Amino acid sequence: MNTANQAELPTLEEVWRLFKETDRKFQETDRKFQETDRQFKATDIKLNKLEHLFTSQWGRLVESLVEGALVRLFNERGIPVQHTYSRAKGTYEGNSWEIDIVAKNGDAVIMVEVKTTLRPDDVKDFLTKLPQVKHWMREYADNTVYGAMAYLTSDAGAEKMAQNKGLFVIKATGDSAYLENQTSFMPRTF
Repeated sequence: MNTANQAELPTLEEVWRLFKETDRKFQETDRKFQETDRQFKATDIKLNKLEHLFTSQWGRLVESLVEGALVRLFNERGIPVQHTYSRAKGTYEGNSWEIDIVAKNGDAVIMVEVKTTLRPDDVKDFLTKLPQVKHWMREYADNTVYGAMAYLTSDAGAEKMAQNKGLFVIKATGDSAYLENQTSFMPRTF
């Protein structure tokens, strides 16, 4: 019986060969995992680039819809806006800033932040920007500055929050935009 059990057991050389074969297969599997990981990372980078391209182009479309309606919307509300320009950018004391759309006349300036999806944090962030505008853009130091948030969709009642904080709220629609604020709305000035 002892010799029969020994015949069933692999020899040391066979065990060593099996270990080597197993090690080779592990190394091959590891190489395949590394290659798959590289492919996933490359795909992730491509998807992030595509997402940025899509969201930036989508954002520009929403900005265009809103900007095209601003003169009419504010003139109807008794704020005589004469012209608009988009993407005002600059640096103040080493910090970069950007305003999506500026609508102005001789006395009033409306700073418009445009979001495809408006969230409460967007409102909070914009409210921290608005008091800085007269420092950033010295040409408006003597103007009345208003804030407005424009959006396509809204999360968590952000549009109501913006109105409660004294901001104009502009809803972008299929081919234009409209002010959501009641005609009795009194905007906050900055």
